[in-house]
Amino acid sequence: MKKLWNGFKIAFSMYSRIPMPESRWNEENQTYAMVFFPWVGAVVAGVFLGVWQLREWALVRGVLESDLFWSGALVLVPFLITGGIHMDGFMDTRDALSACAPRERRLEILKDPHTGAFAVISCGLYLMAMLGLYGTLHWRTAAVTAAGFVLSRILSGLSVVTFPKAKKEGTVAALAEAAGNRAVRRTLVVYLILLGSGMGIWGGMTGMAALLCAGICFARYYWMSRNYFGGITGDLAGYFLQMCELWIAAGAVAMDVVLKVI
Repeated sequence: MKKLWNGFKIAFSMYSRIPMPESRWNEENQTYAMVFFPWVGAVVAGVFLGVWQLREWALVRGVLESDLFWSGALVLVPFLITGGIHMDGFMDTRDALSACAPRERRLEILKDPHTGAFAVISCGLYLMAMLGLYGTLHWRTAAVTAAGFVLSRILSGLSVVTFPKAKKEGTVAALAEAAGNRAVRRTLVVYLILLGSGMGIWGGMTGMAALLCAGICFARYYWMSRNYFGGITGDLAGYFLQMCELWIAAGAVAMDVVLKVI
């Protein structure tokens, strides 16, 4: 029970800005951190849907009727809760992927503390894409998009405990070594089955489209990390999480448009 509590605290301390009691960051305490990583996504999803409901309440009463304002508020939700830790990995990875360089050089770029032009451009385009997508949401697509905050973290956690690692040291390598037991993998798989079933049943075709997009994104993440970097790193995990959330929202919105047309 103590390991579970420590894993919970470490997961939220590392991947969110939510205050947590202090815990020693050793291998034993990190054992179940990946089990609770999707719980951070559940918090993001809850706040996201809360802001969505607030938007609906305000629009009914003619208060703050600007769609741009509410889309911007929804975009800010995950960044305010996580502190932007995953966007940091996204930007570093975009810099590395934009370099026509061998694997070793790309890994060096990931560690470079300086921000390159491609990182800034990619971040701007990403935020603009999210702003546009969130401006088209209705209740079902908003719920599916919110579920994506959990799904992306389940898949990211699975990648940490199953994918090859680019380096023998670092955050991902340490977490993978600490979580190297069947209980963690099985728990994440159970999460995936339960959430995927819920998205497919409740979300219908919209949920299925989001799941398909997440699966394609996960497969590409494996291919890209193996071919360009020799395995995953913490930055690549952050890149995948951001891209997965983008494509889940895009898949949900695209299917919603198709269903309306036909």
